[in-house]
Amino acid sequence: MPIIKTEKLTHTYSSGTPFERVAIRDIDFEAERGEYIGIIGATGSGKSTFIQHLNGLLKPTSGNVYFDGVDIHESKHHTKEIRTKVGLVFQYPEYQLFEATVFEDIAFGPKNMGISETDLKERVYEAAGFVGLSEDFMEKSPFELSGGEKRRAAIAGVIAMHPEVLILDEPTAGLDPRGQAEIIHNIMNYKNSRDATIILVTHNMEEIARNVDKIFLLRNSYLIDKGTPAEIFSDAEKLSSMGLKAPTAAIIATRLRALGLPVKEGIYTQNQLREELNAIKTKGGANA
Repeated sequence: MPIIKTEKLTHTYSSGTPFERVAIRDIDFEAERGEYIGIIGATGSGKSTFIQHLNGLLKPTSGNVYFDGVDIHESKHHTKEIRTKVGLVFQYPEYQLFEATVFEDIAFGPKNMGISETDLKERVYEAAGFVGLSEDFMEKSPFELSGGEKRRAAIAGVIAMHPEVLILDEPTAGLDPRGQAEIIHNIMNYKNSRDATIILVTHNMEEIARNVDKIFLLRNSYLIDKGTPAEIFSDAEKLSSMGLKAPTAAIIATRLRALGLPVKEGIYTQNQLREELNAIKTKGGANA
């Protein structure tokens, strides 16, 4: 059974007014426990609206969202409970930091869950460890931290609730390459430690290519495709026509095939491309 599932999920903003707009329409989606899923699409495709339904922040205009087979809107109490099991990290989450210390900010979510003081401290330090913040940071003001450190503290605040599904909206936006790599590494640590389901919304195709098991592609409010990275990135020109850029390795592989080089299909990471070119060179195909 999928840990999270949607059926014919539709959301309309300002319904019945001149400003009515359908943000997502008839989306069927499934995620298994422990999966790492990427959601991609051009700006305005409906990605952010979609993920806000997965923990009940938005209620469907029509359709359903299920967690472990139960509709998350079965009751108000159940919806509230789901928000501790499905954690959502918004884009630029550091703007939501507000407590006096990093410890208090990370503790805010689990404290509202009624966690005991002993368990609360354990959760805070565990979450801080997942995102690479040492104990030295705990008594600092979050506003003293660097941009990357603030981002990690904000993510730790969601991780401290021990969500079974962790959803992140552009978690590396605005960070330098090193900061991006650290955040993705932190997310993978949490996934592996707790067998959590990760749902990542991003415009960074390199991140998607290296990490996810499955990709869902949204366009103009519809879910138009889903598959493995190899399947989704096999047509770089199709992605380009939708305002998306395939991973660099996939683009290079496509161009090399167009030039007549026998580069196999399904290449989308730099390591795959390097190995393929070495294999072709070894076989003498580079001179064909």
